[in-house]
Amino acid sequence: MLETHILQDLMSWFSKGQYLTIKDALGPLAREEEEKKEGLIEFYDSFKDMFEFFCKNTTIHGTIRLVCSDSNKMKTAFWTLLLLASFGMLYWQFALMFSQYWAYPVVLTMSMHSEPKMFPAITICNLDPYRYPVEHLVRLDQMAEESIAFLYGINTSASLFHMNEKNIQVKDLSSIGNFSRSNFKLSQNFSLLRISDHSNRSGKKYSKVGFRLCNATGGNCFYKTYSSGMDAILEWYRFHYMNIMSQMPVIINISDHEEQIEDMVYSCQYDGEPCRPSDYVHFHHPVFGSCYTFNSKGTDSFWTATKPGIPYGLSLILRAEQKDHIPLLSTVAGVKVMIHNHNQTPFLEHEGFDIRPGIATTIGIQQDEVNRLGGNYGKCTTNGNDVNVKLLYNNSYTLQACLHSCFQHIMVRKCGCGYYYYPLPPGAEYCNYNKHSAWGKGKRLQSCPGLQGTPS
Repeated sequence: MLETHILQDLMSWFSKGQYLTIKDALGPLAREEEEKKEGLIEFYDSFKDMFEFFCKNTTIHGTIRLVCSDSNKMKTAFWTLLLLASFGMLYWQFALMFSQYWAYPVVLTMSMHSEPKMFPAITICNLDPYRYPVEHLVRLDQMAEESIAFLYGINTSASLFHMNEKNIQVKDLSSIGNFSRSNFKLSQNFSLLRISDHSNRSGKKYSKVGFRLCNATGGNCFYKTYSSGMDAILEWYRFHYMNIMSQMPVIINISDHEEQIEDMVYSCQYDGEPCRPSDYVHFHHPVFGSCYTFNSKGTDSFWTATKPGIPYGLSLILRAEQKDHIPLLSTVAGVKVMIHNHNQTPFLEHEGFDIRPGIATTIGIQQDEVNRLGGNYGKCTTNGNDVNVKLLYNNSYTLQACLHSCFQHIMVRKCGCGYYYYPLPPGAEYCNYNKHSAWGKGKRLQSCPGLQGTPS
């Protein structure tokens, strides 16, 4: 009976010109049975079917050709290798990118400038310091000879101190200030001694050489010792030399007592042109003698460096007298040289170098400019005005100038006198052990509290 009704319905639909699908014809019962067979997620019958579906519908062109060329094994192999190579290159690029990211690289931008530069300042010294007063220096040489004979049994017949008619002599000092050579006497309380060293752990007997320094009352002493006897003698000699030279007036007219630059510089040329008398500034160093600074201000266009190379730089022919230097004050005979910035005090004891006599020396320089960030990256200063140390030098701010000024201020405050190698604050005087018996012990000061400010 059911089949009869279905056929009648079909005939009526066809007679009316309407068409039905089999599902519509079968009715709701058939549709329910088919929906039960279809799941929410369709799974492929095999991995091959899924791979073919992916290759035919993806935008990767190589996979489409891989499926379409399955009838030709040669093409299939070629496209397979090409696809694998492409994936390999892709993952290799990923590896490079991640390795670069995990390395946390710092981006550094460098620029090369070929514009003309101002030639740096050059300072040269003849290692011939003042020899005054003469009798004290001669007596100091005799004490040095006696100390060497006492320590090592070596008798030095020749005097270590050389005198000749070209040595610098200071004249008319009585008109400059209160200066009397007779008031100063070399002290015998600072003799060189050989001191046993009990700090070594090897069990062997060692000895050091040094001398004793005490406070103003003669107590709280310590021994300034050196493992090298030569270092001890040099330091002992410099200590007495500073006390002798502290008798020199602070301000003297150097032009009345200086040697002419022609006595030291035989020839001077820059970029093939002869140097001019206005190209140098003269000053005197307590240890390194008469010094001349070329291009000290850096404002003259004559010193503009336009080309690299030896012919376009500064060429000097210098005279170095070996008999003019004091051996126990400076063990080097020749010329002291320092290359530095303009308007900068040359600290030759820290940054200078020696040139041997009798040879040609070529010096090549390369300028590196460093700009410090400051702020959260460190305490920096531009001109030193914000540093809590008053500079004793009239040139631009440098770290060495700040350290020396800080040391001198503390020296004057603690000992009542200043260190001979550094400039003096207003109203201060240089130390000598006739007036300030404990200044040698006070020289042990090393730190400058509150010091800050790196040149930017």
